[in-house]
Amino acid sequence: MMKTLHKVEEAQFRIEILEAPKIRKFIEAHAAALDTSFKKVEMSDAMRRRLERSNYIFSGMKTFHELNEAFPSLLDENGNRKPFERFLNDVQKIDKTYNGNYLRAEYNFVQASAQMAARWEGFMRDGDRYNLQYRTAGDKKVRPEHAALDRVTLPITDPFWETYCPPNGWNCRCTVVQVLKSRYPVTPHEEAMALGEEATGKDIKGIFRFNPGIVKKAVPDYNPYTIRRCNDCDLAKGKASLAFIPDNELCAACRLIRAQKNENTGATERILRYDETTWERTYVSPKDVGLVATQLERIAEATASNTERKKFNKEMRMCKVLADNGHDVEYLQGVNRPAGQTYDILFDGIKADLKCVIGGAGNIVKYAKKALTKQGGEAVVFEIPSHNPKYYEALAETRRKCTGRIFFYFMDDMELKEIK
Repeated sequence: MMKTLHKVEEAQFRIEILEAPKIRKFIEAHAAALDTSFKKVEMSDAMRRRLERSNYIFSGMKTFHELNEAFPSLLDENGNRKPFERFLNDVQKIDKTYNGNYLRAEYNFVQASAQMAARWEGFMRDGDRYNLQYRTAGDKKVRPEHAALDRVTLPITDPFWETYCPPNGWNCRCTVVQVLKSRYPVTPHEEAMALGEEATGKDIKGIFRFNPGIVKKAVPDYNPYTIRRCNDCDLAKGKASLAFIPDNELCAACRLIRAQKNENTGATERILRYDETTWERTYVSPKDVGLVATQLERIAEATASNTERKKFNKEMRMCKVLADNGHDVEYLQGVNRPAGQTYDILFDGIKADLKCVIGGAGNIVKYAKKALTKQGGEAVVFEIPSHNPKYYEALAETRRKCTGRIFFYFMDDMELKEIK
């Protein structure tokens, strides 16, 4: 990797160096090393893909920083390029820091995160049947602030788990287990939050305050190699087509690394296959673009635009799940479908409609019948808000009553499933 950097002729560091074959090979090797930390951990294929993607992006950003830090060492005190051997000797300390000291702690952190993510999948399958309890390793090495969290017991729905789920620091060995509701009293929410705040008090930047199982990432978007803004970035949330990317070097590097990961896996951003030029005509549907709209008509069109934009964003989110599950997805415009048919997508050549279930399960059968009869679909894909048994029952009833393929996934579990 340093040989590649040494050959750079530019006077300033450029992110394009990340595209060099040997640099990419280094990123892949670093990510693969992190992936081995959870090779034997049982989890869904979808979760494993998400964690491995997280590791690749983390490794790429780390490599970007390592190269950036090494770049000034190319020149000697007179501004002349150093011979390679001298340059390599000067950057050995950087290599030891990044790929010795840091990597060991990062490996342990990713391993703990992956184990927690796998556990969380199991917790979600059981729903609220059990409460969750925080547990430490129970030995003398446990940090006092983590020891104070030991036996904190809360429902799985408590917001505490979104922020203070282990690992809560470098080399943290804490975990979470399921416990019978009748066996342990529930810890008051405010007390638990105060203990969590104390346990992570030294984490001034808040990089450990995330739940790997919920965000499906081994490392949070905000980490030692990124910036706080990453927590709110659309790109990090998977909204590649809608993302606002600030004009800075770090964000440009991030976009490049994510594109490389897609290229490596063949997972192109297929959900972006739609024509933006037809947006207003397709989604706002003005009565006559040649007419001069009155004030009231403008307001009505603006309202329609906002509503349809929300609908579009929801459907893009669902398309992303399909793509992440390995399917080829084409999001359709009105002009791409036969007259009278209004299904939303083609995935793997299947005509399918997208249905986001909000609230009760009572409309699932009705939605499916509409998609498979009136809208011309061959399949329907449901996004379900929780693992409540009522949704399983409604989906099973849908399969019995409808002719067509029925797919679904839960918002907290992005693995696509089909009801046979």
